[in-house]
Amino acid sequence: MKVKRIVANIGTQDMTRARSFYQDVLGLDLLMDQGWIQTFGSGTAMSVQVSVASEGGSGTPVPDLSIEVDDVDTAFERMKAAGFAIEYGPANEPWGVRRFYVRDPFGKLVNVLAHT
Repeated sequence: MKVKRIVANIGTQDMTRARSFYQDVLGLDLLMDQGWIQTFGSGTAMSVQVSVASEGGSGTPVPDLSIEVDDVDTAFERMKAAGFAIEYGPANEPWGVRRFYVRDPFGKLVNVLAHT
């Protein structure tokens, strides 16, 4: 047996807010919409990963999700312009990433990062 995919599931009754954050601001495609569930993603090949952590690094809390982007600064500006709460950064971390933390509309702490 081989794991092919891991999907984060976030509970909400407000699909419009999900689209705003994950599709409009982050630019993910709406891959599936059954009304009661929407899956956002991209055509980019993704590897299967699960991270388990006691802290988020640099003294930060463990984020609920980590989303790697190609341009952290553009993502940061788009989040700020959309009014989402930035909780950390942007910061260049000693382990080779530039990142910031933002709260999604459902209170989940999202680590948005790019490898430097």
